[in-house]
Amino acid sequence: MKLRVVADRLDARLDTDSYRAADYATNGLQVGDGDRDIEQVAFAVDGAVATAETAARAGADLLVAHHGIIWGGLDRLTGLDYERVRTLIEADLALYAVHLPLDGHERLGNAAQLAGELGMEVLEPFGREGGQTIGVRAHTKSQPSMEELGRRLERLGHESPQMLPFGPETVEHVGLITGSGTDWLRAAARAGMDTLLTGEGKQQVYHEAREAGLNVVLAGHYATERYGVQALRELVDGWEESLTTSYIDHPTGL
Repeated sequence: MKLRVVADRLDARLDTDSYRAADYATNGLQVGDGDRDIEQVAFAVDGAVATAETAARAGADLLVAHHGIIWGGLDRLTGLDYERVRTLIEADLALYAVHLPLDGHERLGNAAQLAGELGMEVLEPFGREGGQTIGVRAHTKSQPSMEELGRRLERLGHESPQMLPFGPETVEHVGLITGSGTDWLRAAARAGMDTLLTGEGKQQVYHEAREAGLNVVLAGHYATERYGVQALRELVDGWEESLTTSYIDHPTGL
């Protein structure tokens, strides 16, 4: 299949054009010849030298990543930028990246997928960013305690999630924004949520959560953003055309 066809299909499914003004990342095909025929696609959270080298060793023609290598434009190819592009070109490996569109997609997105893994019902989009949404509001009928929610995350492979139990003892109305989502803590409180689940925190989140009476769960930036690229892999596996796919797990511990 032509690389351009794969990129266009993913662009259309994820509606990347609608996030153009909201996202400082460049979404879509970042490196590669669109007219090239490809057979093997690797998926990873991060488009980095380590994942590119792993994909190349596996014989992949394309690496699909949540975090690409072009953020806010690319003025020159030197230093780390040069090394990343050089690794891709020398391996004849294309790179497709999708950032905020993969966070907020109503079905394939990181937040929606994580909610499903936790047995939560997605109610509506949540977390406005530049006119788009990057997370979901979810409801959990079982109303677990914060301790039980932590255990569920650990069973999914989230190592020692940090819990700030400043809200109700049981979790029912949850805002999920994967990666770095504590900037939406006040929005979650205003919307009547009892819990914000995200990846990583900032110093001020402790006092803001305490003063707002809101539970906060910090389950890891990398760990909360594994789900979208794996959903994309399943999507590509379901296409009629035969593309071989693989998933590269390279956790950062962050």
